[in-house]
Amino acid sequence: MTTFRYLTAGESHGPGLTVIVEGIPAGLELTEEYIEKQMSRRQKGYGSGGRMKIEKDHADIRSGVRHGITLGSPIAMWIENRDFVNWTEAMSVSEVGDDVDKKVYTKIVPGHADFAGALKYVQHDLRNVLERASARETAARVAAGSIARRLLEEIGISIHSRAVATGDQDGRSVATVDVDWNAVEGSEVRASDADADSRFKAAIDKSKKERTTIGGVFEVVAFGAPVGFGSHVHWDRKLDARLAHAMMSINAVKGVEIGDGFSAAGIPGHEAADEMRMDGDRPTFLSNHAGGILGGISTGQDLVVRFAVKPTSSILTPRRSIDRFGAEVEVVTKGRHDPCVGIRAVPVGEAMMACVLLDHLMRHEAQCGPLGSGQQ
Repeated sequence: MTTFRYLTAGESHGPGLTVIVEGIPAGLELTEEYIEKQMSRRQKGYGSGGRMKIEKDHADIRSGVRHGITLGSPIAMWIENRDFVNWTEAMSVSEVGDDVDKKVYTKIVPGHADFAGALKYVQHDLRNVLERASARETAARVAAGSIARRLLEEIGISIHSRAVATGDQDGRSVATVDVDWNAVEGSEVRASDADADSRFKAAIDKSKKERTTIGGVFEVVAFGAPVGFGSHVHWDRKLDARLAHAMMSINAVKGVEIGDGFSAAGIPGHEAADEMRMDGDRPTFLSNHAGGILGGISTGQDLVVRFAVKPTSSILTPRRSIDRFGAEVEVVTKGRHDPCVGIRAVPVGEAMMACVLLDHLMRHEAQCGPLGSGQQ
């Protein structure tokens, strides 16, 4: 059971997205401008598809906030799809022709969600599956995560993110130290230095030229999280399990690691353990291989999570597939698609981190009292 939660509804090419956020207390300052600032970060990214020029997402607060102050009741928001008119006009035009695939989309795109979804929900028009499985839904997640982030700011928790690898470049060994987060925000590829910025852009340019796409490894870091978030057992209570669950729920994410993650398997125990000393009257860690979580509970260090995003399957290169009726076909996916969707997925990772941390903050205070009240 969660204390803070959200629910989204809507399809990729529908009139808009609805999101309802529950669990925010009364009295928090919250404006549409704050939410829009966070949502605009999802729409940035080097080489982004043309749809980003159309959407310009804005979340209209429909309930739960009055005069910029939360009421304690559920917060409902509406995110209009400004591309909806173009989509309906295009569908009307296609109805005139005799190409059945324009009326009912039956070709299965390799690597997409339509194959399994069509069988599960018994859908013959694959758009009925793809519309909900689309990454468009993440706009609503960022809106919900923005509200969680706003409350976390009140207790000094901040969240940042960056790209650490694109394409075939290994980013797991990149240390999270001395990162210029302002520079990351100024980078179109969310790189933390000029060299990485150039390499990531070159990799994206190469993929576009080759009419394909690339994935990447991306990092989300939370600063200021106190000791005590989480629990020792159960997937829905351990902080690392909850974070992994949240990141894996993002479209196209195929792997998650906390701290050193998979690299920890190659480190001997005497190096992997985060040694400790006293800094005055306070304990301090000499490293952070564990990513700020031990035994499912936050240690007070920076929380470091990385996730791997696969290349999107929406590409212009023909690929072998079948249609909904079992005929063998070739598929070319046209439209406004990104060469590296992971760049825009990073702010979504921040939103999911914020949602998990806020829920654990509320759980912690319900079980143990106000932060710091029982810690020595």
